Amino acid sequence: MIRLHVTQPLSVAAPVAPTLDQSRYLTQVMRLKAGDDLLVFNGRDGEWRCTVAEVLKKGVILRAEEQVRPQTFGPDLDLIVAVVKKARVETIVEKAAELGARRVRLVLTKRTNADRIRLDRLDAIAEEAAEQTGRMDVPAVDDPIKLDALLDGWETGRRLMFCDETGGAPAVSSLRDAGEGPWSILIGPEGGFSPEEGERLRSLPFTTAVSLGPRILRADTAAIAAMTLWQAAVGDWER
Repeated sequence: MIRLHVTQPLSVAAPVAPTLDQSRYLTQVMRLKAGDDLLVFNGRDGEWRCTVAEVLKKGVILRAEEQVRPQTFGPDLDLIVAVVKKARVETIVEKAAELGARRVRLVLTKRTNADRIRLDRLDAIAEEAAEQTGRMDVPAVDDPIKLDALLDGWETGRRLMFCDETGGAPAVSSLRDAGEGPWSILIGPEGGFSPEEGERLRSLPFTTAVSLGPRILRADTAAIAAMTLWQAAVGDWER
């Protein structure tokens, strides 16, 4: 069944007005008509079965019928990635949503050299991935900030999986030793972190420096590999 993310509250008999683009998708692409059902979620009220109540000239109106799944959230995992080329950032955001990241944080490092970022485009990619994978929320995508500023304001109690291209401990065993809880994964830019950045990251008490294997990985491949390892070690794949 079609799944759609909306921002409006969901409750029994509540009217729901999708965006114009969503309405076109429902009526022109998926050919829904009045009386047809679909699934809707907003990241707060669970997943609901809705009925197409009206098809208007500009948009459709849905009616919430019943909650089919209560609201749940995945693990508290942020993916932090240095800004790289546009196509690779888009892939990273899509896979982060599919693999259960709560948020994608973009950072600027000394070796960052990338295209201009369109957050509206990235938000749309994250939303579509959430709809397709059955998750009950959509990961946020944050504005790029400098790496030093991110580390200066680090959240107390959150651990950092630093994917160190210069060498680190085996990922799965190191993550399990560090334990569960809020985590972030950090993926560097093309060309890697500067020596000064690497030194600072390794010195931080909340950092777990790990290796992603003997091969040099592109940023999008590294992000997918790192999230997979994290989910296998301390995420929700074994639950």
